[in-house]
Amino acid sequence: MPSSDYQYTYGPVSSRRLGSSLGIDLVPFKTCSYDCIYCQLGRTTNKTIQRKKYIPTIKVMEEIEKRLSGNSPIDYITLAGSGEPTLHSHIGQIIQGIKNLTSIPIAVITNGSLLSETEVQDDLMKADLIIPSLDAGSENIFQKINRPHGDLNFNSMVDGLRRFRNRFDKSIWLEVFLVSKLNDSVLEIENIADLVKSINPDKVQLNTVARPPAEEYARPISTEYLKTIKNKFRVETEIINKPASNKSLSASNNATRKNEILTLLERRPCTVNDVADGLGMRVNEVVKQLDQLSKRELMTIRFGDSRLFYRKKRA
Repeated sequence: MPSSDYQYTYGPVSSRRLGSSLGIDLVPFKTCSYDCIYCQLGRTTNKTIQRKKYIPTIKVMEEIEKRLSGNSPIDYITLAGSGEPTLHSHIGQIIQGIKNLTSIPIAVITNGSLLSETEVQDDLMKADLIIPSLDAGSENIFQKINRPHGDLNFNSMVDGLRRFRNRFDKSIWLEVFLVSKLNDSVLEIENIADLVKSINPDKVQLNTVARPPAEEYARPISTEYLKTIKNKFRVETEIINKPASNKSLSASNNATRKNEILTLLERRPCTVNDVADGLGMRVNEVVKQLDQLSKRELMTIRFGDSRLFYRKKRA
């Protein structure tokens, strides 16, 4: 299957948290239960809590099987991408299908909004790692940061995280995403830390804005401040770092490389170095390919955090 034929899978890419990660995208672009102000993909265009079969399960499994037949090293198969993966009503079947194909561990990156539903919990039981989010310690900040669907409730969401923890006996890494002057006050950090203690994840991962966000006012906090508040959390806590360089630099034809780059940029804005690390390419090769794609007007370029980010232009 040529790279251009892949619709629902991407990578493997170099992940800050998961090493070499094969991404699985289970919902159409920006189909989500939240509209987070910091989202690197922009504003949510389909805010929903309706679970359904958004994309064909058979097609997803065919792509995964083709990807696994390649020679690329894969540390994790990661269900994430253009929106909230637990909105796909067959996510449990997909996880089981992957388990039937490979022993590579499966991670699900979720905003955690639907974990209060027993059916969603059931669907995730066979995954190996769940990475949910908790960006607020109060309803007011929850509304400002995550801008959830109107039928979602902060207390119910937090209770869902607790109940899922009680059922799921494998790893949970809880991401706390901090935005300057919104959820980084001492009081809000203490509120979040208290909730984290009650949820009892295996690990907390502190993160902040690194790529151009949905809203310009979503600004990062300093690494120094992250280090200062790290000890507020009473479980293992790490600050998310930039991805390590991918050492396996592979060669392939220009058309394939362009398609790989566009597939990556469709799901996350990247710098030149991000693309090089994520796809195992040399920087000078990336620069040449991005220049050609820019001339074909297939990308947009945006300045953020003192860096240039490339993103696939959407129709």
